[in-house]
Amino acid sequence: MSLTNAPRLDTERLILRGPEKSDAPAIMGFLMDSERSAGFGHIPGRGDAWRWFAMLVGHWHWHGYGYFVIEDRETGAPAGISGVWNPETWPEPELGWVVFDGYEGRGIAFEAATRVRTYAYTDLGMTTLTSNIVPSNTRSKALATRLGAVYERTYHNENMGEDELWRHPSAAALGFGRRAQA
Repeated sequence: MSLTNAPRLDTERLILRGPEKSDAPAIMGFLMDSERSAGFGHIPGRGDAWRWFAMLVGHWHWHGYGYFVIEDRETGAPAGISGVWNPETWPEPELGWVVFDGYEGRGIAFEAATRVRTYAYTDLGMTTLTSNIVPSNTRSKALATRLGAVYERTYHNENMGEDELWRHPSAAALGFGRRAQA
């Protein structure tokens, strides 16, 4: 298996890039904040948050895709993460997003998730994506709806407990064809 480095994806206001060592404090800080990370998976211990960050890097190498760091183009600061996530026990690849403190309400998660979904369908050749959302996360449900996703079912996620699976419009429904296979 070869190692995969994340590509750089650009939007009008954002740079989506692979995680770098310098991103660890922002991501770990988010994970250790019980209020901010409640809908994502709170990790109270610094060592466990560091291991999650290392897993974030490793996910790219294992699957060839993963979470991008959302970089604010204007400031260069990490504003969140968004990408395709599919760890062991996940029902199928998930389009996920998180914005860090101070970046909510600016459309950043929508902009990043839209670009990531396009990448998943056009560059990775995926045909469908889901988003797993804890039932109390009304903001993520609103964003999923804005992205055109629809609630499909509730299931037990062994990491998060009760979770809702939201189905995004298929690649075909959005007008994306499968990439040419070599």
